[in-house]
Amino acid sequence: MADITDSFAERIRAASPAKPLCIRGGGSKDFYGNALVGDLLDTRAHAGIVAYEPTELVITARCGTPLAEVEAALAVREQCLPFEPPSFGEPATLGGVVAAGLSGPRRGAVGSLRDFVLGVEVMDGESRRLTFGGQVMKNVAGFDVARLMAGSLGTLGLILEVSLKVLPRPVAEATLRFEMPQGKAIEAMNAWADKPLPIAATCWQDDVLTVRLAGARAAVAAARAKLGGEFIDQGAAFWEALRQHRCDFFASDDALPRLSVPSIAPPLDLPGEQIIEWGGSQRWWRGDVSVARKAASVAGGHAVLFRGGDKTAGVFQPLPAPLMAIHKRLKAAFDPRGVFNPGRLYPDF
Repeated sequence: MADITDSFAERIRAASPAKPLCIRGGGSKDFYGNALVGDLLDTRAHAGIVAYEPTELVITARCGTPLAEVEAALAVREQCLPFEPPSFGEPATLGGVVAAGLSGPRRGAVGSLRDFVLGVEVMDGESRRLTFGGQVMKNVAGFDVARLMAGSLGTLGLILEVSLKVLPRPVAEATLRFEMPQGKAIEAMNAWADKPLPIAATCWQDDVLTVRLAGARAAVAAARAKLGGEFIDQGAAFWEALRQHRCDFFASDDALPRLSVPSIAPPLDLPGEQIIEWGGSQRWWRGDVSVARKAASVAGGHAVLFRGGDKTAGVFQPLPAPLMAIHKRLKAAFDPRGVFNPGRLYPDF
């Protein structure tokens, strides 16, 4: 496959603050973050799996590689991206997945996307190709620059390639459901987290707590016997629908804040429906993001306007001045001319 990075470099050199670039893959997450600004730099032509070492549990692929292609290659060897990144549509690319930094239902058990980033190759705002990290876990001395790209929404540079740690797919899975109110569900999720149980995901909604067990057959069977609950035959379909936001709760076009709070935080003072994931630490709600931010702040967390609603108040919760200063210094180091996805994270970033 022809390397088109020279054309990327030309586009970057020709860009300016007055004519910035909008780095974009399949566009499946265009809704996330502030408005897209600038001339389109489509990454999809720079695609393909560069290296895959199943015995080393690492895969390296170009930014435009479809997420579905990566997952299919891993499935052949009974492996997976354990953080279960949502695609929100067939066009999702690996570069877009990393840039968005989103993780699925298993995140509470295994860690987030950024925890599995081993290395990246990026093109900065001066069109230089920079490589950070590598293909093993212990490859960083000092600041872990590779993981900065996770969740950066293309504001720091154009991700050309990324190396990710993968894991074997669980041998056995089982989904259980328990009828219990929100407060009891939060207590149960935190109590179970302290025990040696193979819990791979949790979800509470409408007074029903759904739990996924995953791991060795004996461990899953023992956990089922210990926890009880109602066994669900279509467990895999439930978790995939939750991962891709295909359940009814997410069907509305109303504002959808995502709240991140300590897992032990009690029920939040918010009217209407909620979905609680990740052992209590991720909570979804439909309503005004300013109300969500107040409730999250009281609980010791923060809130993001994930989708829909009025973005004039800012999609991401404003950072304290010292943290914003660090962000701006990073932006200046990687994109000194300010040509990459201006304003996508913060209006002046």
